[in-house]
Amino acid sequence: MQRIAVLVSGAGSNLAALLDANADTLGGRIVLVLSDRDGAGALALAAGAGVPAAVVPPADHADRRAWDAAVLAAVEAVEPDLVVLAGFARILGPTFPRRFPTLNVHPSLLPAFPGAHAVAEALAWGVRLTGCTVHFVDEQVDHGPVVAQEAVPIEPGDTAERLHARIKAVEHRLLPACVALACAARLVVDGRHVKILPR
Repeated sequence: MQRIAVLVSGAGSNLAALLDANADTLGGRIVLVLSDRDGAGALALAAGAGVPAAVVPPADHADRRAWDAAVLAAVEAVEPDLVVLAGFARILGPTFPRRFPTLNVHPSLLPAFPGAHAVAEALAWGVRLTGCTVHFVDEQVDHGPVVAQEAVPIEPGDTAERLHARIKAVEHRLLPACVALACAARLVVDGRHVKILPR
């Protein structure tokens, strides 16, 4: 059974999807939920599931490097096999993805619309399709090798809230599936490409 640390910033709907997945199905057990924000809804979900939680607010540290080191130390303490960014709103330092295999879920079809405003930017550009991406984290923002993607059509009159809700519904299915593949050692990274090994 693999050990999973999940990093969160908000309400934690993707964390909820991971917690709802059977540990045997995931092939892993969540051993830490870490947030950069006191009072994040995801922390209450962790408490309800009996999962240890930690908060590492940037304001408690002298600078970005010190915060990075504190996050790294908190995660290292639980010795995870995999780290999952499930709505984590901060950029991790370059040491992190070198130390742990790390998956992120992002609300666009990368490389389109990286960054914090992907849903609003897709609407502003007038594209017909957006979606979500699960990818490995590297040293650049929303840049690492893609594990899986699924398209979500943009409907006439969509608002960012309505569109994001439909994207999240896909994320809640796609992220646990990708975590299960990682826990089963079925993901092999070859440059920009991720090969999914058969069972």
